Amino acid sequence: MFLKALFFAGLAIAKVQFMGMNIAGFEFGCLIDGTCPTSSAQPPLADGPGQMQHFATDNQMNIFRLPVSWQFLLNNKLGGTLDDSNTARYDQLMQACLATGAYCAIDIHNFARWNGKIIGQAGGPTDEQFSDLWTQLATKYKSNDKVIFGLMNEPHDIDISAWATSCQAAVTAIRNTGASSQMILLPGNDFTSAGKFVENGSGAALIGIKNPDGSIDGLIFDIHKYLDVDNSGNLDECTTDNIEAFTSVAQFLRENGRQGLVSETGAGSTDSCFTAFCAQNSFINQNSDVYLGIVAWAAGSFSNSYTLSLTPSKKNGKFVNNKLADQCVVSVWENAATAVVTSAIASVTSSIVASTTAAGISSATTTTGSANTKPESSSSRSLATINPGDSASKTGLIQDPSVTSAVPSSSFVAVASTSSLVASTSLTNMLGSNVTASGAATGNPTAPASPSVQISSGAATQAASSFVLGACGFVFACLL
Repeated sequence: MFLKALFFAGLAIAKVQFMGMNIAGFEFGCLIDGTCPTSSAQPPLADGPGQMQHFATDNQMNIFRLPVSWQFLLNNKLGGTLDDSNTARYDQLMQACLATGAYCAIDIHNFARWNGKIIGQAGGPTDEQFSDLWTQLATKYKSNDKVIFGLMNEPHDIDISAWATSCQAAVTAIRNTGASSQMILLPGNDFTSAGKFVENGSGAALIGIKNPDGSIDGLIFDIHKYLDVDNSGNLDECTTDNIEAFTSVAQFLRENGRQGLVSETGAGSTDSCFTAFCAQNSFINQNSDVYLGIVAWAAGSFSNSYTLSLTPSKKNGKFVNNKLADQCVVSVWENAATAVVTSAIASVTSSIVASTTAAGISSATTTTGSANTKPESSSSRSLATINPGDSASKTGLIQDPSVTSAVPSSSFVAVASTSSLVASTSLTNMLGSNVTASGAATGNPTAPASPSVQISSGAATQAASSFVLGACGFVFACLL
């Protein structure tokens, strides 16, 4: 049973749970001072539903973020009720999103402001007015677990302690409507940038926010980051892959047992951006124990001429992705799925041999890690980063529902069998002498080794695929 739990734990955490797209338009015209003329909105109702259906069906995306301005929802009446006409139009996009089976995030795109005034600060909207907006939205969508409440897009130049108080008021208001199961996204200062989230005190301030019952269930940190020189997302060229920034946030999240969602990130379609954006998203994917997912910016009402456009084109009545979306969003998602299965099967069949008593073998080496089908395109995946004794329902974490067993404190111990050694030998024989394995697992699940299997043969991909298909029956038989 432990081997089975470990296998599926590897599947659950080896890639982010969510990959998707921002479907922009309802927020068009919003400035960073929170001024949002409703006349500038361009609701993506003509193509948005079809885009989401395309992304969900053809690319298996499972999350969409739906930006909208506060002014649009209330028809410019701060403290008023949701405008029937405007809210109905927004709900049309929400229902189209939910119809795909994906998670759908409401994003209030006001930069923590209403017409230049900061929420809860400097004579701006009161916390009560902010909470009332969320009371109305949560009441409307509380019966659907797949609606995510994104409290605010990119706060900036605010008092972070006061902002945490505003967020707490909104969280309490949402939960008090009975919306107890939905995720709530908590954004920080400095445009909730990954590069500033820890150092500017956002993480430390927001970590104190709790649900009314004192839990942190479903409270997720909202992280953004662009790749141009000023992190504005306005420039064609990319100057960083953001790995340093996302490493810092990942460390903070691990230390505090929390998770984040990268709900907005994007890049231009230049060579520098293809390299950096793909590298960034692959890194986030490899740290899926703390990052729930990536929501790229953006499709919807954006034209293809927009610098960061990921809007698919229509050809012969079908949507077709642009190159950046295919290579750095879709391929990261799809390749991760392949790597998960390959890595888990290889680990179970040829690597997880820590105890040799049952098979009567004198010694063995335990390894976990990755399978690379091409030397120039490595994919490193570790099987687990779960602490001894942790259960799948660990407070505050969103985990794959298939992982229900606690990881025992005996760490990585599995009984070797003749069959697993045969499978390991078969893999080596199939791929030939160009297979090299390195690394060994320690007894500490929180710090797994990073071994690799490198395949230099030109026919390696076909051979590896054949092995995976042939081994599947054996692996799952062993797990039952």
